[in-house]
Amino acid sequence: QVQLVESGGGLAQAGGSLRLSCAASGRTSSRYGVGWFRQAPGMDREFVAGRSWSGGTTNYADSVKGRFTISRDNAKNTVYLQMNSLKPEDTAVYYCAATSQIRPIVLTSPGSYDYWGQGTQVTVSS
Repeated sequence: QVQLVESGGGLAQAGGSLRLSCAASGRTSSRYGVGWFRQAPGMDREFVAGRSWSGGTTNYADSVKGRFTISRDNAKNTVYLQMNSLKPEDTAVYYCAATSQIRPIVLTSPGSYDYWGQGTQVTVSS
């Protein structure tokens, strides 16, 4: 089992930045692919960014490419999502997730992930 806890959400102005953190505990000695998802009110949960279990592959949703960066600090068992040039449409609850599937690609479907954090709210004002 892996437990994930997100932090770093809050209120930002359009054009501003936030950095989300996702701290993992439990069976962190195993390798996992990691991903960030978000869900706005009334919308489905959508993929934002991900990193393969080996760390060699990253993938981003088109809507955040060039603005968001996913990174991972294995020594701290923490995954980050740096969000720059924020837009009001980035407003959502952001979730980090981990998958035990050993794949060389980034999985983008929420159903592919085994473990989820509780989510952190990001609100971007115009």
